[in-house]
Amino acid sequence: MGLVSRREILFAGAAAGGGLLIGWHLDARAGPRAATKVAPPVFAPNAFIRIGRDGRVTMIVGQVEMGQGVDTSMPMLLAEELEVGLDQVQVEHAPPDDKLYGLPGFGFQVTGASTSVRLLYEPLRKAGAAARSMLVTAAAQTWNVDAASCSVQKGVVSHPPTGRKLAYGALVDKAARLPVPTEVALKDPKDFTLIGTPAKRLDTPAKVDGTAVYGVDVRLPGMKIATVAASPVVGGKLISVDDSKAKAIKGVRQVVRLDDAVAVVADDMWAATRGLKALVIQWDDGPNGTISIDDVVAGLEAASLTPGVVVRNEGDAPAAVASAPNKLESVYEAPFLAHATMEPINCTVHVRPDRCEVWTGSQVLSRAQAVAAKSVGLPLSKVVVHNHYLGGGFGRRLEVDFVLQAVRIARRVHGPVKVIWTREEDIQHDVYRPYYYDRMTAALDARGQPLAWTHRIVGPSIFARWAPPVFKNGIDPDAVDGAEQLLYDIPAIRVEYVRHEEPALNNGFWRGVGVTHNTWVVESFIDELAAAAKQDPVAYRRGLLGKSPRARAVIDLAAQAAGWGDRLAAGRGRGVSLMYSGWDTYVAQVAEVEVSDAGEVRVRRIVCAVDCGTVVNPDTVKAQIEGGAIFGVSGALYGGVTLKNGRVEQSNFHDVRVLRINETPAIEVHLVRSSERPGGIGEPGTAATAPAIANAIFAATGKRIRKIPLERQLRSA
Repeated sequence: MGLVSRREILFAGAAAGGGLLIGWHLDARAGPRAATKVAPPVFAPNAFIRIGRDGRVTMIVGQVEMGQGVDTSMPMLLAEELEVGLDQVQVEHAPPDDKLYGLPGFGFQVTGASTSVRLLYEPLRKAGAAARSMLVTAAAQTWNVDAASCSVQKGVVSHPPTGRKLAYGALVDKAARLPVPTEVALKDPKDFTLIGTPAKRLDTPAKVDGTAVYGVDVRLPGMKIATVAASPVVGGKLISVDDSKAKAIKGVRQVVRLDDAVAVVADDMWAATRGLKALVIQWDDGPNGTISIDDVVAGLEAASLTPGVVVRNEGDAPAAVASAPNKLESVYEAPFLAHATMEPINCTVHVRPDRCEVWTGSQVLSRAQAVAAKSVGLPLSKVVVHNHYLGGGFGRRLEVDFVLQAVRIARRVHGPVKVIWTREEDIQHDVYRPYYYDRMTAALDARGQPLAWTHRIVGPSIFARWAPPVFKNGIDPDAVDGAEQLLYDIPAIRVEYVRHEEPALNNGFWRGVGVTHNTWVVESFIDELAAAAKQDPVAYRRGLLGKSPRARAVIDLAAQAAGWGDRLAAGRGRGVSLMYSGWDTYVAQVAEVEVSDAGEVRVRRIVCAVDCGTVVNPDTVKAQIEGGAIFGVSGALYGGVTLKNGRVEQSNFHDVRVLRINETPAIEVHLVRSSERPGGIGEPGTAATAPAIANAIFAATGKRIRKIPLERQLRSA
């Protein structure tokens, strides 16, 4: 790496949330996909901006692009304050570095939980504003005028009184010698020219013409391909392998044995796959080898009979329920769900004595780097992670299990090796959304209005494993998300959480985890209360939302746009749901379904009203809601992973169904104009979908489904 001056490595960042968002210069390490060294930057005032003498603006994006649009929304935030056009910005993905790209409030580099715009809205704008201020000051000093008399447009600083102009490229040398301001003024939203406007995705051209590089696309000289079979039971171990037939297959080069997996290394995927099938493997299933899905549910049910940690307590809900003349009780179940990302799990690794390189798509770059470094026994500085586009994340790539496995295999292989999981390996070795079991009770007055509400949530804690400091006082904030924030005006509310770890499967995040199950439970149960009161579901909700005007607004908008109350043909029904959680986004969704005599459910239309505060790119918001709804329909109607003898019974898309294009409903997204701070948008569309469909099924059939997958339960009802 070439030497750079002290001036180039001294930097400061924009203040964010009371702290400093530290920035850095990027040199030869910039752009994990870059194959050649990059000259030291001329002007790099913080971690996110590099401007050369040619005026080229490069934004280094600390988040990863997995289809959600950060390669466009992040540059929009920066460009708005930097006063350049979006077409003047090129994007590079940042290398792993928690100090520089750690997400505010998280402390490490992560993409997920609908946080990118929500947490970086001000920091990135401040980074752009700081750079703009320095460039304007450089121009003012050049002309010996007051900086306040200068203006900027499209990367050109002008001095209207004299008509002089200088492009950013001509100012970078002088600007680089200026101190970085710690306080900068941000634009008034009424002056925005980019934020709030529909912008074409910057990553679209490369994805259309095939030049975009995903992890699975990596090609290296001398690279081998490996595919793997891990123990079919969590906690199982390898006993023996007969690889004689596998080694006889043309192209098979090596069979690697780990304590819990076997990999076949070959010249190509076809040879590796054939070799894997030819292996004769014996496993020791370990303690989980007899567990079935019934055992998991029985454990949850037993745990649900014990009091939990109190998450929210207003009034005396247990006493109100005990003394109420009318009450309603229900149990809801939400199953294990697989991610089934379209890009199969993969990771390429080259281990040398003094260096390790990793090529993959990860939502947690620094964790991928750390787990690789620990495995090979090298310092972080000797481990390079090249991050690529993700062909689907949904929380699956918040895990680094596949990175560790690939590194363990690569340590036994000479040269680079790409490890690719088959679809079956992926489905049966996922990190699944947990199975949840919920007990609901409501005390009702004579008019059917709720006097008290109790909600006991039973399930494991993902955060206790994934980020232990977040798990405090026996409460996993994700497990209770969407239940703790109950918006309805009810005199007495009690929400409890019972942590119950589930055997035989690994649990993780799934495009919204707790909130996807809690919204399904809360909104299905509130629908039950409306039915018991013989009231319209929308009107019933509105009557309980007096303190939540934003929630009432989205309910009203969705109902009006969906034609709520209009007559439907026999066998059809509409259902409504309301979603609010820690993402600070309000979503109301109306689903229209058709149910056949055989119990087949077809979702015909979904109408969403969204208040996510300030919108950066409305096209991205709409696309996120549409994609989230499709993901949600798939999980609600067809999802569910089951166990037998410790083994996942599902194996591919034939039994982990994903909505097909000809089955996809018409989806309408209506955005509420708002000046509130941005809320999260990647997951709310998914969370609102299952209850809207379940409530629509009830409207069409009179059958209340309290367990997912909905279609399977309906047919057996």
